[in-house]
Amino acid sequence: MNRDHKKATIKKHASHDKDTGSSQVQIAILTEKIKHLTEHLKLHPKDDHSRRGLLGMVAQRRKQLNFLKNKNSEQYAKLVQDLGLKY
Repeated sequence: MNRDHKKATIKKHASHDKDTGSSQVQIAILTEKIKHLTEHLKLHPKDDHSRRGLLGMVAQRRKQLNFLKNKNSEQYAKLVQDLGLKY
C-alpha cells in the first residue's frame, strides 16, 4: 500500500481533518493491507512469513471491530458495509 493510497483511505474514513487514529481509520487501513497481502500470497503460496503477518493483521482487525461494535454499533454496521466485510 503506497502513501497516496493510504492517505485516500484515511481521508475517506476519518471523522474530521486530523483523524488518523480512530478505530474506523485503523480498521480501513488494516483491511487494505490485508487485501494487498492476500493478493501477494496468491502469487507466492509458500511465503509463510507473510502468511503469519496476515494472520496477525486479521486478528488485530477483529479486535478493533469488536471494540467498535461495543462502543458504537451504528458506526460498526456502516463501516462493515462500506468495507464489504462479512462480519
